[in-house]
Amino acid sequence: MRLLVVEDSAPLSAALLKSLTREGYICDHAGDGEAALRFIEVYEYDLVVLDLMLPQLDGFAVLRAIRQRSFPTWVLVLSARDQVADRVAALDAGANDYLVKPFALDELLARLRALSRRPTDDPRPVLTHGELHLEILSRVARWQGEDLQLTPKEFALLELLLRSRGRVMSRTQIFEKLYASATNSSDKAVEVIMSTLRAKLTKAGAGDPVQTRRGFGYVIA
Repeated sequence: MRLLVVEDSAPLSAALLKSLTREGYICDHAGDGEAALRFIEVYEYDLVVLDLMLPQLDGFAVLRAIRQRSFPTWVLVLSARDQVADRVAALDAGANDYLVKPFALDELLARLRALSRRPTDDPRPVLTHGELHLEILSRVARWQGEDLQLTPKEFALLELLLRSRGRVMSRTQIFEKLYASATNSSDKAVEVIMSTLRAKLTKAGAGDPVQTRRGFGYVIA
């Protein structure tokens, strides 16, 4: 899932990015409100972790901008403002959750997992396609019980296509889900990941569940 961290504290943002990347999120970082607006104008984020007290523009202005977009981004406010009135104001402005600093990392991760379980998503910790099983929390893919030994990008690609079952996704859409904005890679990397993923599935005897729609993209029906 693609996630934007909007936080002006360099030590905190660095720690968050490290932890969230380790959990499998594709993360971008904005250090002020104006930078956050530039990011959300270009990319579609599944989740935004948003501080309220920001330089340039405050978190409420960023939150209003997010809510003006049609894409249903989920927003977790992460703020030192701990008064009930602050929480009420943020939730009324469109935040989905509110966590007060200082916070426990495990709680933040749990709240993000809860937010990511949208009604249209499969809420179970395992995604299946026939005898292909993706264990989301442990990040393991199995075919007939055998570990496929997927790389993080291969796993993320397969998870994305299974969660979007029946929806054709273009190479550009997939690239934006799998890579942060600061990457030096191009969207041609998607073809490489797709090739190695298909090779591992075929070698394991799983066949190739991914259909290529030429000129459009990829889909698991």
